[in-house]
Amino acid sequence: MNVQQEIEHKLNVLDPLHLEVVNESDNHNVPEGSQSHFKVVIVTEEFKEAGRVARHRIINRLLEDELRGPVHALAIHAYTREDWEKRFGQAPMSPPCLGGDS
Repeated sequence: MNVQQEIEHKLNVLDPLHLEVVNESDNHNVPEGSQSHFKVVIVTEEFKEAGRVARHRIINRLLEDELRGPVHALAIHAYTREDWEKRFGQAPMSPPCLGGDS
């Protein structure tokens, strides 16, 4: 499993309505193919009672191994459904289909 997949896997415990993990390493002065700079956009009702700092702490705790190792920078955009709708005026996008039989 690569770093991006590991981040996605660990954040899925938050039962996200929307999860986007973007490797932004190519925007930085790092070797080609690096997996060191990421952006996370996550929408989950697990954040309902948590403020912005608490949301970041939850994510940082879940990703502590990655943050100690290969991940140098992590941009976090953490929302509840209500936050997302207020900010963007619509419900979160559906997660990408993983395939399989219908």
